[in-house]
Amino acid sequence: MTKVKGIFGNFKRYWFLMTQLIGRDFKVKYKRSVLGILWSLLNPILTMAVMAVVFSQMFKFKVEGVNYIVYLMTGIIMFNYFSTASRDAMTSVVENFSLINKVYIPKYIFPVAKCLFVGIDFLLTLIPWVGIILLSYVGLGEYTCHINWYYLLLPYIFVCMLFFTVGMGLLLSCLSVFLRDIWHIYGIVLTLWNYLTPVFYSIEILPTKLQVLMHFNPLYQFLEAARTVVLYGQAPSLKTLGILGFIGIGMLGIGAFVFRKKQDKFIYYI
Repeated sequence: MTKVKGIFGNFKRYWFLMTQLIGRDFKVKYKRSVLGILWSLLNPILTMAVMAVVFSQMFKFKVEGVNYIVYLMTGIIMFNYFSTASRDAMTSVVENFSLINKVYIPKYIFPVAKCLFVGIDFLLTLIPWVGIILLSYVGLGEYTCHINWYYLLLPYIFVCMLFFTVGMGLLLSCLSVFLRDIWHIYGIVLTLWNYLTPVFYSIEILPTKLQVLMHFNPLYQFLEAARTVVLYGQAPSLKTLGILGFIGIGMLGIGAFVFRKKQDKFIYYI
């Protein structure tokens, strides 16, 4: 209990620093950009448009009974958040070594700040996502999505994914200090993970055995829960919601435990 209070106390104490780190990332990302933050809105739309043409028109991908464009965009924005946040968090400790070496700062601030920064971008991408959902009412796509009270479950799903991503970020940022090769390895892992997650295809096209194994993919659980709400107008089962909480908090706990155990040795390797 004392450790938990200490963590929350550090967050409060260093919140200003975290906001400065997030603000710095925004300035670096959009420096000398004409459209600036508008790219956070345009990027998912343009990516979705290209992938929609490629998969629905060229490869004839579709998911029976649902709006494929919304299905695709839901997968894109959620997987992109995880991949971008975890990849940026992985290098955050090493990149801020000069600051760590000069003053005392809780080192977990850096991967957490990266996940929150990408999280702000994720929230911005929800604007065109909701726009696409609303356009389904006027003929965008074969099927219409139905907005209802179950959408109130979406923040819970996204927060669970945030916890999972922060946990992965803490774990990866710790590993990258001791093994720089993890930067290259994780890029390959993300590519493989992308294809093993039904971002643009339906799980139904897979053999039965692979469908069973897919349920052990955490990102599949997050995508499927969000799509259940958005595409089918239904609430995920209590079991599913419980699994999401377990995955998110469990990964956060693992990442925090490993990071805390190894952080005192960082100074010798970076």
